[in-house]
Amino acid sequence: MKVGFIGAGSMGSLLVEAFVSAGAMQPADISVSSRTPSKSAALARRFPGLLPAPSNADAARGADLLFLCVKPSDFRSVLDEIAPVMRADQIAVSITSPVRLAHLELLLPCKVAKLIPSIVNSARSGATLCMWGSRIEPEDRAALMELIGAISRPVDIREEDVRAASDISSCGPAFFAYLLEEFTEAAARQSGMDRETAAVLAGEMLLGTARLLAEQGFTTQELQSRVSVPGGITAAALQSLRSSTAGAFPALIRVTHEKFTEDLNKVEASLFQNESQEGRP
Repeated sequence: MKVGFIGAGSMGSLLVEAFVSAGAMQPADISVSSRTPSKSAALARRFPGLLPAPSNADAARGADLLFLCVKPSDFRSVLDEIAPVMRADQIAVSITSPVRLAHLELLLPCKVAKLIPSIVNSARSGATLCMWGSRIEPEDRAALMELIGAISRPVDIREEDVRAASDISSCGPAFFAYLLEEFTEAAARQSGMDRETAAVLAGEMLLGTARLLAEQGFTTQELQSRVSVPGGITAAALQSLRSSTAGAFPALIRVTHEKFTEDLNKVEASLFQNESQEGRP
């Protein structure tokens, strides 16, 4: 299977590296285009055999599967460039959540899907959010699920749930990295512990906690009750934590949803700015 990538930024490069490292793709089967040619050239140096494509149309033309790893504001220009060369049997995959499947199907002649990755996929972990266009056949879905399964756990979601799901799977690493940083910094400041030691302890703690939740069937409530003895240190600290963070996560979700709605409107305007409103989905 020939695979094209349009965009060699942080997520495009991460996916190329993850798929190749997992053995799910061979460099000789990959072509990459980028508006910054040095980025695709860097990938070619890291993965001999990978082909830097001179244009987005070149990356699309020979690909059975094409990953669109570009910013929402760049989608219209990219779609205009690739639509004339794409065939009905090809699959275009957007990794950009504010771009709707219905809009992609309107502007491209091929099959389309939306797969939202996470930075933790680079460690062959985490989830990939999977949404399918109306032209995707069962065999297409199975092939994509197998491919994504090499670097993550594929999870089907409704497109209308993509924002909340992305908050957890894709934004979550940043949120919890921030919390972990605050936690370790406080421990180091209060005790005088070396910060590097605190960071190692915190990382191992988070890894072990994730394994208990993902591999051993623990719930978050069970973990709290197992660690927190009534009247003990952890119980007292948990109560303080609950009080100080009350309302923080609902506020976080509100912010992400408001920004997402803003992005949806901007993307729709950019995709259809030169067309009449008639016939739009």
